[in-house]
Amino acid sequence: MFISVMNKGKRLWPYLIVAAVCLAVTNVYAIFGHGVRSDAMDYMFLYPLFGGIVLKALSVFMNGDYRHGLKRMGFNLYNSGLAAITCGSFLKGVVEIAGTDSSYIAGFYIAGGVMLGCGVVAVCCKY
Repeated sequence: MFISVMNKGKRLWPYLIVAAVCLAVTNVYAIFGHGVRSDAMDYMFLYPLFGGIVLKALSVFMNGDYRHGLKRMGFNLYNSGLAAITCGSFLKGVVEIAGTDSSYIAGFYIAGGVMLGCGVVAVCCKY
């Protein structure tokens, strides 16, 4: 059996684990935040969860091998975009719980969106 065939079902597990960690971090932060919660922090687990599903769907649709070349770069960009958006959501939740506001949080969403878009384009390239 080829390694690429064995690893096809394992691509979704890291995203599920990261989503579970995001849920745990949110609940622990709420305990130490005296029960105050933020919607941005409560729903930050959705970014890696749905992001992994989208990447899995792209993988099935494109039938791609992400070990080298432009597709590997796209895969890395996509994951970096998901990480930036998830971190931005966490930071926004912390700032909301603290009762303040920051203009720098938008940078996380913009950078994450650009990386996600470039990653999807690179993954969909035929090279």
